[in-house]
Amino acid sequence: MERHAAVIRLRPEKEAEYRALHAAAWPQVLAALKRAHISNYSIFLRDGVLFSYLEYTGTDYAADTASIAADPVSADWWALTDPCQQPLDTAAKGEWWAPAEEVFHLD
Repeated sequence: MERHAAVIRLRPEKEAEYRALHAAAWPQVLAALKRAHISNYSIFLRDGVLFSYLEYTGTDYAADTASIAADPVSADWWALTDPCQQPLDTAAKGEWWAPAEEVFHLD
């Protein structure tokens, strides 16, 4: 099992919309995540920064996340959630959610 974390800014004027979307997350989007071997997925918010954490149990993270991106319903979901977000200034060119480095873990 791999742990993945990432961060992105939440546009302040979009916070209510973002919260409402995730309070009623689409079942098809959740199913696409599960098909991609993603579980224990959480998004936290603090001081305008979203922090995501997920656990991956597959064998090819790049291929599995590409399958989510290729899913039309997930694309429709992202069309609603992406305008709520803003990449960090330190994100690499073309990077949306910036990966966070794990510096400590306790099992």
